[in-house]
This record gives sequence, structure tokens and C-alpha cells, in this order.
Amino acid sequence: MRTFNFITIFPDLINNFLKYGLVNRAIEKKIIEINTIYLRDFSDDSNLRIDDKSYGGGPGMVMRYKPVEDALKSITRKSYVIYLSPHGSKLDQHKISELTKVQNLTFLCGRYEGYDQRVVDDLVDEQISLGDYVISGGELPSLILLEGITRLLPNVANDLDSILNDSFTDNLLDYPHYTRPESINGHEVPDVLLSGNHNEIAKWRRKQSLGITWKNRPDLLKNVKLSIEDDKLLKEYINESKENENK
Repeated sequence: MRTFNFITIFPDLINNFLKYGLVNRAIEKKIIEINTIYLRDFSDDSNLRIDDKSYGGGPGMVMRYKPVEDALKSITRKSYVIYLSPHGSKLDQHKISELTKVQNLTFLCGRYEGYDQRVVDDLVDEQISLGDYVISGGELPSLILLEGITRLLPNVANDLDSILNDSFTDNLLDYPHYTRPESINGHEVPDVLLSGNHNEIAKWRRKQSLGITWKNRPDLLKNVKLSIEDDKLLKEYINESKENENK
């Protein structure tokens, strides 16, 4: 069973999330287990403080080394420690796939001005960032990582093909999806999806995936090795887009 540890001062943020979705299913199936560690339990202060003023002055409080060290010592199995931080490498699907190989992960959820730098230097294995923006704490980013990893684990999702065809899995965005009814306010489901011709449907979906990536995230295409057929489909999509613009 894979273990995910969360070191946090807001354990309810973590525990409430675990009641829903694929993460809850994985817990019930005993595919994963969650260990929520309340950092204040390891405070040596009578008021359970785990932070202090910053050396050198300046605004905000800094989370102290010793409570984190003791919290990590409470984890009985060897664990890989991730600190959710703006200083980290930017999260992508490839990194999430890599982390599915780790059996015991610990997420260090920061608050305030973050942790004493010696926590990062001595106790953290890797820093990860969700993107070029800042939020108030590491709990939400860590939960995003938890769900991203869990949904890739065997026997969690009912339809593994749906997971494997998600956006970013092969550096392409997903193709459009449609369901009943066939017509909504004059917008029709593409005829090919109603044809029953699975080869043509697969070709259409591939073309849409390539084209939407080219249109919305062209940077991703730099990492895709296009086949001759892919190149043809992408050119068709681009030409069709130009024709639609000129109508």
C-alpha cells in the first residue's frame, strides 16, 4: 500500500478532501493510505507555536526547523519529502507519472514566509511548484499532487483508458467530447462521431488533439515527435481553421 504523509498546521483541509472522488475510492480499496501529521503536535512551545520572527528583520513569520524534524521522525518508513514551494521545478504530467513509482511520499505544507532555509537544505528531497503564482499555503498544491498521482495508480479508476488519454499525457491537449442531445441551440455534434466508423473517429480525434494543442499551447508541440500522418492531420486542421476564419 502506498503512503502519503501530509505535514500541516491545517489537518482539516487535508482530511475533508479525502472524503471525495478517486482519492476516497483509492483509500477505501486500500490502494493508498493517508497520514495527516499536525505540525503543532511537535511544538516545544507552551502555546504550540511553530514559527518565529525572521533573522534580519522584515515582515512575516518563519516556520521553525525542530518541529519539522520531529514530525518527519514520527514517520516510521523511509519517505521521500516534497516541499511545495515557488522555488521548485514546475509541475507537469511527466513529474506526476514519475512520482507514481514512489511508495512513501511526504508533503511538507508551508505557511507564512515559509520554512527556515535549513529545513529545505537538510530535510527536503525535492521542491515542486504548481506555477508562477503564489497562494497562502502548501495544502492545496499538495492535494493536487495527491490526486494527480492517485488517479494514475492501477485499479483506482474504472476506465484506465480515459486516464491514459487525458491532456498532457503525451504532451497533447485532449480532443473535444460530446454527449446527448445531438443538437443544442444550433450547435451539432460532428458527423464523424455519429458515423460508427472507428478508424475515422480515431483520425478525427487525433487531428483535433494536434490542432487544439497547436492553437492553445504551441509550446507543447516542441516535445511531440510528429509522424507523417500527424503532420498531415495538423496541416488539415490549420487550413480548416483559416477557411473558417475567412467565412
